[in-house]
Amino acid sequence: MTILLLDRVSPSLRGELSRWMLEPKAGVFVGRPSAAVRDRLWKRLCREAGTDAGCLMITHATTEQGYCIESFGNPKRIVVDFEGLQLVKSRF
Repeated sequence: MTILLLDRVSPSLRGELSRWMLEPKAGVFVGRPSAAVRDRLWKRLCREAGTDAGCLMITHATTEQGYCIESFGNPKRIVVDFEGLQLVKSRF
């Protein structure tokens, strides 16, 4: 399972992502793309997001939490490593 949380990205980029994943709420994408597709989508998202955009990607991982969080740009929420655990903190 992959979840993308996008802030301040263009509608065209959101439209491109909707080809591969479901968008249940504006800027929130959920799906099960293969690892190769997921990595390509993330690279494209990071390349085309823009200077003010913020992106978080949550994916399944073999960690104690069972997931991994990656961030790019200037998201509203930031990922903090606390003794090996990834926690989310509001920027504001």
